[in-house]
Amino acid sequence: MSTPADKSEDLVDVDPYDDGSFPQFRFRQAPKGLATRRQLRAMGLSPGGQEPVAQLVWRRGARMAWLYRVDLARPKRIPTLAQKRALDRAMAARQTCPACRRRYQHVLPLRTLGSCLECYDGTPADPTTYTLPPGHTLAA
Repeated sequence: MSTPADKSEDLVDVDPYDDGSFPQFRFRQAPKGLATRRQLRAMGLSPGGQEPVAQLVWRRGARMAWLYRVDLARPKRIPTLAQKRALDRAMAARQTCPACRRRYQHVLPLRTLGSCLECYDGTPADPTTYTLPPGHTLAA
């Protein structure tokens, strides 16, 4: 009589969608003409809707990146002026302290603290890391 443990040893992990034709390359061994998303972005390109054609694997399989054909890649889209304004408004909301209205060059911890560190606990902020709202001057 067989036990459940015996049956689980007979099972094989099979991917029904893998026909073995999807190539994998190790780090620095991918052929010319293939690039990762980051490499395409550095060339001013994007995948342009194409599916990945291969996989780059490194760190003994712990890291993976998709590879795309460079000849099918398209130029990066250039954002319109309205899109740039919308992104700037979104970042301004994350970088502006609601208490003192200073806009910092980094994202503020508004969810946890609710304001910049200077308004929260008095930690002085470097004046080179923020801009004052229009019409305000530094108090001496």
